[in-house]
Amino acid sequence: MSGPGAYFRLARVGWVFLREGVLAALPVEELGGSARTLHRLTVVLARPKAIKRARKDRLARAVEKLGPSYVKLGQFLATRPDVVGKDMALDLAMLQDEMETFPIDIAKQQIADSIGRPVSELYRRFDPPIAAASIAQVHPAQVADETGERKVAVKVIRPGIRKRFYHDLDTFYLIAHLQERFVRSARRLRPVEITKTLEQTTKIEMDLRLEAAALSELAENTADDPGFRVPKVDWERTGRDVVTMEWIDGIKMSNVEGLKRAGFDLNELADTLIQSFLRHTLRDGFFHADMHQGNIFVDHDGIIVAVDMGIVGRLGKKERRYLAEILYGFIMRDYRRVAEVHFEAGYVPRHHDTASFAQAIRAIGEPIHGQPAETISMARLLTLLFEVTELFDMQTQPQLIMLQKTMVVVEGVARTLNPRFNMWAAAEPVVGDWIRQNLGPARILHDTRDGLHALMRLVDSAPEILSRMDALSAEVEDIIKNGVRFDNEAVKFLSKAQATRRRVGEVALWILAGVALIAAVKFIW
Repeated sequence: MSGPGAYFRLARVGWVFLREGVLAALPVEELGGSARTLHRLTVVLARPKAIKRARKDRLARAVEKLGPSYVKLGQFLATRPDVVGKDMALDLAMLQDEMETFPIDIAKQQIADSIGRPVSELYRRFDPPIAAASIAQVHPAQVADETGERKVAVKVIRPGIRKRFYHDLDTFYLIAHLQERFVRSARRLRPVEITKTLEQTTKIEMDLRLEAAALSELAENTADDPGFRVPKVDWERTGRDVVTMEWIDGIKMSNVEGLKRAGFDLNELADTLIQSFLRHTLRDGFFHADMHQGNIFVDHDGIIVAVDMGIVGRLGKKERRYLAEILYGFIMRDYRRVAEVHFEAGYVPRHHDTASFAQAIRAIGEPIHGQPAETISMARLLTLLFEVTELFDMQTQPQLIMLQKTMVVVEGVARTLNPRFNMWAAAEPVVGDWIRQNLGPARILHDTRDGLHALMRLVDSAPEILSRMDALSAEVEDIIKNGVRFDNEAVKFLSKAQATRRRVGEVALWILAGVALIAAVKFIW
């Protein structure tokens, strides 16, 4: 339950948004007379300099004033256009996670406390930070070991960030609970669940060992993949508050002119990027969920290197199968099957009509056919799909929203490399292969194999299960013969609980009697 402090902090958020002109920038088209008057008041109370700024700049300024936790919240909500709307999501996506650096001595102390060894023992050279974000900052460093000298990137957690985040999280939960209670249309979006997701993802981000583990897992998954890799983790120099990894000398994908000058084939890079992302998603069910241009490099060998894996996404086997069937259904114009998949997955409530939903799906799919393939965006298709499913009470699926957001970003990066990028042609080798293996005859073999594995696990557990059943059977038999017996502590606890229950009941009866008496007096009067 949120305390008074959360309400005070919520009031502060409102004040900062008011003064920075964020409230004044909200649309007024659908507001009534009194609401329009209130909106005009927000314009008067905003700072004059703030009113002159563009809407996205006002929002960025307000979020940055509120601190790192709100920057992280803004970035998280940028992935949820279903919650904040497309325009607001675009504005939040422009938030620059660039904070002031903290002193190098504090960073060294953070590392020493996390790993248990002084920085002088861990690194041959440790340089000042080159970048700082809301959660951590990055230092170039040099290490010397049996493999020789090498340059590394050292990511160090921002001091006090955990305490600050949990302090602000109370306010986030307050806002979510107020939304669910008073805004009926927001309940479908499950704002409290969204806040829980934010809490969980940020917890993971604030433990740099988990980012290191994500890098390690993706490295194993992609070991044999062409044209893609992630930095190697130095586990000896990694702890909760610090992760040390291979330094990447390369060109950022945001530097298109630099890639051209280096002689790289931009069309090939675009294809490799999309195919890599789809492999991670469909084959592995584990993907980098923050693949914007600033987190993707091309090394001197032309290999794409993705960094900063604080945010990752996972899809279960069934979810991957549903996703592939939905995409395949659109390609084959089998809208009935697309609709059935949504019902089978439980995305759309059963009380809706499958044929009506298929009709809505057709409204999305038909305009696609007949267009040049390079103009059709897979990410746009998923966006339209989520808009239609809202009409059929589809509850928010966080894992699918994260996938859709990442696909939008990755596809956007590919189109900056190749404006005539054909998403479907690039995706076909990966998606087609996965569909053939998982939706055709091979699916039966895979499901049979998984069933056999589950059966073997059951057989292995049989002795333990039988032992537990024997113990339970003996306990039940003892209860039948002798009745339920309680020890002295249990008896005392139950007696106390019964007394409390009786007192509560008596108070409730007195309250009801008082209400009845007042009602009777009013009636007679």
